[in-house]
Amino acid sequence: MQVTERGYAKINLSLDVLRRRDDGYHEVRMIMQTVDLFDTLDFERIPEDRIELTTDSDILADMEGNLVSKAAKAFKKRFSIDEGIRVSLKKKIPIAAGLAGGSADAAATLRAMNRLFDVNAENSVLCEIAGTLGADVPFCVCGGTMLSEGIGEVLTPVKSGLKAHCVIVKPDFPMPTKYVYNNLVLDEKIKHPDIRACLSAVADGNLYRLAEVSGNVLESVSCKLHPEIAEIKNVLERLGASFSLMSGSGPSVFALFEDYDDAKNAFDTFSSGKYGAETFLTGLR
Repeated sequence: MQVTERGYAKINLSLDVLRRRDDGYHEVRMIMQTVDLFDTLDFERIPEDRIELTTDSDILADMEGNLVSKAAKAFKKRFSIDEGIRVSLKKKIPIAAGLAGGSADAAATLRAMNRLFDVNAENSVLCEIAGTLGADVPFCVCGGTMLSEGIGEVLTPVKSGLKAHCVIVKPDFPMPTKYVYNNLVLDEKIKHPDIRACLSAVADGNLYRLAEVSGNVLESVSCKLHPEIAEIKNVLERLGASFSLMSGSGPSVFALFEDYDDAKNAFDTFSSGKYGAETFLTGLR
C-alpha cells in the first residue's frame, strides 16, 4: 500500500512571547496560518521493522534523527506497530527558515501512517504524538488559521476572512532559533502585538488593520543580527504589500498583497537575485 501526503508551510500572522518559563521554554501567543507551499512525501508500507528515507535534500539525507524518522518511530511506538515504512521526500519548503518545514513533514508522516496502518486515530490523538516532536508539529497536523498558546501546544481555531496573495522571501543566511530565543530580552522596551485586535482583523479580513496591530517580538533579535530582514520588509511594503512580517524566528519574511500584479512584481523583484534569496509566490490555505 502507498499513500502521498503534503507537508504545508506556515507563517505567523502575529507572534508574541509572554515570558520564559522555569523549564526553559518560552510561553507564546501567536496566530499561525498555513500557506500553499508544501513538501511532497510518498509513503510505502514494508514488512521489515525499519524506516527508510530518501530525499532530494542533501542536508536532510545526512541528518541523523530528522523529524520524519522521529515521527514515524513515535507513531509506531504509540500503536505497537512492528512493520516499517519507506519514505520519499521532495523538499520545497526551505530548511531552517521559520516556515516549519520539518514540523510540516513530521505532521505529514503522522497523517500518512494513520492511513497506511488503518489506525484511524482522531486528530486530537495525532496532536498528542505531535506535541512530543516539536512546538509547531501539532499545528501542522491540523493546519488552517489558529491561535497558538502555551509553548505552541494549545490550539484554538480562528475565523479568518483574509484573502491575499503571499510572497515569501528567504534570504541566504541562517537564523538559529535557539540563538534568537536565548537573546530575546522581554523588558519594557519590547513592543508586544495586540493579539486580540489581530484576531479581529483576521476575522474581518482587514490586512491594513492587521498591519497596524500585529508584530513579531523575535524581530528585536533577528533584525539586529541581520538588518537585511528589516530592509526586505520595507522593500516589500514599497512594492505594494498591505502587510509584511518576519515568520517565526526568521530569516524568512512574508508579505500579503491584495493585488496579484503587485505580488507578482514583488516575486519577480526578489527572484532576480537580490539578497541571494529563495522567493515563493503562494496563497493562504
